[in-house]
Amino acid sequence: MRRRKRFLGLAVAVLALAGCAAPNPSASAGTLVVAGYGGSFETAFRQAILPDFEKTCSCKVTYIPGASSDTVAKLKAQQGSPQIDVALIDDGPQAQAAQAGLLTPVDPKVVPLGQVADVARMPGDTGVGFGLTATGLAYNPQWFAEHGVPEPRTWLDLADPRLKGQLVLPSITNTYGIGLLVGAARANGGSETDIGPGFDAVRRIAANAVTFDTTADVSNYFLQGQAAASVWGVSRVATLADKNFPVKFGYPDDGAIALVTTANVVNKAPHADLGQKFVAFLLGTQAQAELAKATYDGSVVQGVSLDPALAGKVVDTGDLGKLRKLDWTTINQQRAAWTDRWNKEVENR
Repeated sequence: MRRRKRFLGLAVAVLALAGCAAPNPSASAGTLVVAGYGGSFETAFRQAILPDFEKTCSCKVTYIPGASSDTVAKLKAQQGSPQIDVALIDDGPQAQAAQAGLLTPVDPKVVPLGQVADVARMPGDTGVGFGLTATGLAYNPQWFAEHGVPEPRTWLDLADPRLKGQLVLPSITNTYGIGLLVGAARANGGSETDIGPGFDAVRRIAANAVTFDTTADVSNYFLQGQAAASVWGVSRVATLADKNFPVKFGYPDDGAIALVTTANVVNKAPHADLGQKFVAFLLGTQAQAELAKATYDGSVVQGVSLDPALAGKVVDTGDLGKLRKLDWTTINQQRAAWTDRWNKEVENR
């Protein structure tokens, strides 16, 4: 991974945003414990985010990598005596953690909530989104041109019979599958609270599917010519396009699905005040730019300067109007029933 470039004036900018005092050697340094994603995300955090925050606030940060579900499990296990101050988790598990009382609302006096796009605001402000990606239509434009099929514009376009044997669809066991079901429901007159139209639409779409992928990575199906279209994430499409494969991402006219990475201060965290400042720091324009370069997460605030090479690889602020949030409270309550119904009516017909 490329080393992250430092910019003059960063300390001044983040001090103003995060509300931190200037470094004071005589002050007792706190130790903030952050639990978040692993892999390239962890690398980016350790290289480009944590050192600057530590300098700004005269503190140390311990980073615990893990999947969102693992982090939420830790929060539940430690509920009586929390050891984690800030949890970085996907919006689906975040809704579960909030409902379980594991999170505390962000402080609007510290965290600039007014600058955050609506799609990245969490119910009750129990946490806040600091990165965005989108679930939508992934397709090979060359295949569509060669076969005289119009490029898909809506979720329901995937039911075009000319796509028979050309779709790889996500399983409902991953978030892309949930996005397909809810996106299809909304396009067919339904919603999370009226999911029947979604199943009606997905059954028609599934008639074109060659398989249902559970890995959330359909790149090999495209590369091996087994798929001309799928439901996938904008950053995943960008990664495949970087390999010079002809693939495009389409925001459905009836709304792409927003996937939000969230930052949350843990309820009764040992260093809650420092945690609030860290959440604010993540919303600074420099931190947002660094994360976009490293993770392809789109920014949630205006005024972030991105390298032109990132165009089309991340959700741009101009794309925010194309995104629709998921009602994760309803989804989490119904997911087991939806999975059972999906298995009976969609994958095992």
